[in-house]
Parts: sequence; C-alpha cells; structure tokens
Amino acid sequence: MNVFVTGGAGYIGSVCTEELLNAGHSVTVYDNLTEGHRSAVDARAKFIFAKPEQDGNILEAVKFAKPDAILHFAASALVGESMTNPKKYFHNNLVNALKLADAAVECGVKKFVFSSTCATYGPPDRVPMTEDLPQRPINPYGESKLMFEKVLTWYHEIHKLDFIAFRYFNAAGASEKFGEHHHIETHIIPNVLQVALGQKKQCEIYGTDYPTPDGTCIRDYIHIRDLAQAHMLGLTPGKSGFYNLGNGDGYSVRQVIETCEKVTGKKIRAIEKPRRAGDPPRLVAAADKAINVLGWKPQFPKLEDIVSTAWAWHVKHPTGYAD
Repeated sequence: MNVFVTGGAGYIGSVCTEELLNAGHSVTVYDNLTEGHRSAVDARAKFIFAKPEQDGNILEAVKFAKPDAILHFAASALVGESMTNPKKYFHNNLVNALKLADAAVECGVKKFVFSSTCATYGPPDRVPMTEDLPQRPINPYGESKLMFEKVLTWYHEIHKLDFIAFRYFNAAGASEKFGEHHHIETHIIPNVLQVALGQKKQCEIYGTDYPTPDGTCIRDYIHIRDLAQAHMLGLTPGKSGFYNLGNGDGYSVRQVIETCEKVTGKKIRAIEKPRRAGDPPRLVAAADKAINVLGWKPQFPKLEDIVSTAWAWHVKHPTGYAD
C-alpha cells in the first residue's frame, strides 16, 4: 500500500513510518519540521517539506504522492500551551487537518487514519475508559482533536471517506533507530531518564495526596511500536470508527521512577510538588474494542519493557537527534 504520513518526522510518526516500510508499504512523509527532525525520517521514505499555510500545498503534496491511505499524526500537542495559545491549536489541529481531509476526498484516497487522543474525553466518568464515555474536553488541545473527529464522521457520511480515529494515552519507548526527542519535553519517562543520564539534577512529582495506592497519579503507558502496529491495522479495508489504545494497566508516578531506577541502575532524585490543576487521579484505557475488532495485541505490555527500549535509545542518542 502507498501511505502518506503527516508528522512522519515526529516521535510517533517516525516509528510508524519505519514499521510501515518494514511491512513492505511505500511511504511519503509530509512534515514541516517545527517539532520533528529530518534525521528521524527513515531513509527509505520519500520526504516532502510541508508548507501547510500555503494555499494548495497540502493538496499538491497528496496529488504528488497518490496515496491509497493517509495516516495523520501532525498536530500541536502541548496541553498547557493550548490554554495560552488556543489559536495555534485550532488552526493547526483543525484548519490544517480539514485541508488534509479535503485533499483526501479530492484525490480519491480510500482510508484515513487519525491519531487522536484520550484528551477528547476530559475527566472520565469511570476507569478503565471505554469508547462510549461522554466526551467533555477541558482544554483547546482535546477540543481541537474532538472537532476533527466530528469532521471525519461527517466526511464519512457525506463523502464516504473511510476512517479510523485512535484515542490513546501515554506513548513511550523507542525502536532501535527512532526515539523520543521533543523540543519541549513534557513526558515523564524521558524526563526521568534525563536525570539518570546526568542531564538534570532531579525530576518532579506533582501531587502525592491522590486517592491511589501511593498517592501519585496513575497513567496508562503504551509502547510506540504497539501504537504503530495499531495504526497499520487501521489500514484494513472495511474497518472504521473510534478505538482506544492502551495496555489497560496503570502505573503511578512513583512506579515509573522506580522502574527507571531499576532499568538504568541509577538512583534518581525526585522532589515533591503540589498537584497541577486538572490532573485526574487515574487514567487507564480499555482497549478491548481494538483487540477484538482489529486483532491488535500489544507486544510490550509491561512498563519495564517500555522503559528498557527508551533507555537503550537515549544512551545511544544522549542529546537526541543531531538536527
């Protein structure tokens, strides 16, 4: 299959591109490199430097690639920033995504796979979280993703664009070649591993009085290669709709730090800080639908396995990508 991958120079998109190529697909990556890295694009893929603000640029790129399917990863994804600069999030995550959906329709693309987020749910009514929960996002990031989910629903109804939207939780880990290097790092595992690498003096624990076994927040972590496999399964003809992705097992902040200490063999200093506003005590996915309908089966369900792959990549790339 010929696949067009937006955001293919980013963390998740780069590993998905690698997995697609390993499976025999051809890939064109479209990325403006504001968050991604040119050296994170697999050399076997074609690369188009994206200029989505230019009229017709996305349509021109899709026409050039002639894809059978589109995997859409490109997005602004910092929750805190979305609360101070909502325009950026609605423009990039909705307006530019709408241009992509229009290009898919005009070019006759048969499948659209969207990298969505659990942030569309907001604080959940119950945990583990299933796809039928009410969606009440509490920040512009989650709202922008939910708005594009609605666009895809109507484009499916009106234009017959077949789509799958994956709502997932905390992506983590690495492949042998590609890993996590954000310009602004907000994810807990790389931040903790930076302490083990000697790049930071300490990591932070925000809130120790939650109603959880050790008082810290519990989150669901999913290996980046398992995410990539799910997105490839999403290319299956006839499969559509919304799917949660997660391991179904949550780990607390303290458990993450302890696991990083075990994997690295280093003592990691952590300081306790007050809760951050809006952090729910526990977010864990129920991924039964993806397992039963798509045949998805995570290969790295344990946190130690996830951290081990991340650590191996960071040791080889202590400063991330060269560019």
